[in-house]
Amino acid sequence: MIQIENLVKKYGDKTAVGGITFSVEEGEIVGFLGPNGAGKTTTMSIITGCLSATSGKALINGIDILENPIEAKKNIGYLPELPPLYLEMTVKEYLNFVYDMRGCKLDREKHLKEICDTVKITDVVNRVIRNLSKGYRQRVGIAQALINNPKVIIFDEPTVGLDPKQIIEIRNLIKALGKNHTVILSTHILPEVQAVCDRIVIINKGKIVANEKTENISKIVDGNRRLNVKVCGPQKDVIALIKSLPGVSYVDVLGSHDLDSTSYLVESEPGIDIRKTLFNALASRGWAIIGIEALGINLEDIFIAVVDSPEPDKKQKKTKKNKMTVGKGRKIEINLGTEDSDNK
Repeated sequence: MIQIENLVKKYGDKTAVGGITFSVEEGEIVGFLGPNGAGKTTTMSIITGCLSATSGKALINGIDILENPIEAKKNIGYLPELPPLYLEMTVKEYLNFVYDMRGCKLDREKHLKEICDTVKITDVVNRVIRNLSKGYRQRVGIAQALINNPKVIIFDEPTVGLDPKQIIEIRNLIKALGKNHTVILSTHILPEVQAVCDRIVIINKGKIVANEKTENISKIVDGNRRLNVKVCGPQKDVIALIKSLPGVSYVDVLGSHDLDSTSYLVESEPGIDIRKTLFNALASRGWAIIGIEALGINLEDIFIAVVDSPEPDKKQKKTKKNKMTVGKGRKIEINLGTEDSDNK
């Protein structure tokens, strides 16, 4: 549905987007992430036809947005970070205005009613937009993006400034829209991406540094094995013993419980399973082991790791790994790939 091929955008000597390529399939919800200045907004502006590219292609439903922008935009609904609302209009007046501007051919009354029902703004259609809450304004912004029933919907920070209840409501709405539309969601709220998106694309310094299905995103990091170990024993001695075990890279107290037990976060070096060694060592001291639970690397750790990772040395042949510190001083390793070398 969306095909980005070797997209480049330069401003003089500065490269905002450096030849990125990715695609979004029909019916897919993709999270588009990146730190400030990564090229995220520039890419989205090109996809929506608000900005031209220096080179490369952006195809929407097979139509080049640069060569045939009018036809391509018929397939796009866009909600920028600041919704394009006319505050002096009522919701009904505004949606009718957008309907006319977009040249929508669907049955006006029926279509607008369906949109209002979908985004749950039926009870405010006769109110002036200026008097609506932030959450309702976001819903009206989403409603305008749905007019003309576009195949592709692009959201840029749709939950910024909303309260927790409104955030959950907008998340659920986006997830529901994904059943009938292809969606790109740009946000800095990482739990939002995990809750809503099928796939995650991370961009940094104008380059794509990750492109994986949400459930597989942790595979981009050769992460440490993280364990939650619950033990009955003196904290100082337990920590000293665990730290002395081969393959252990990090230990920290997670919290104390009843029955004099304590939970510890234990991380091992990549590729090393320390569970059997850990169990035997603790048991040899006579300490009761309540449980050993495997934990995963969270999205925040992965995001920090990939955006802070230095570019691989193009002169190197061998695979390089870079140790990163994330969270509470924990270290994970990033596989930086291989490159041809001139110095073998």
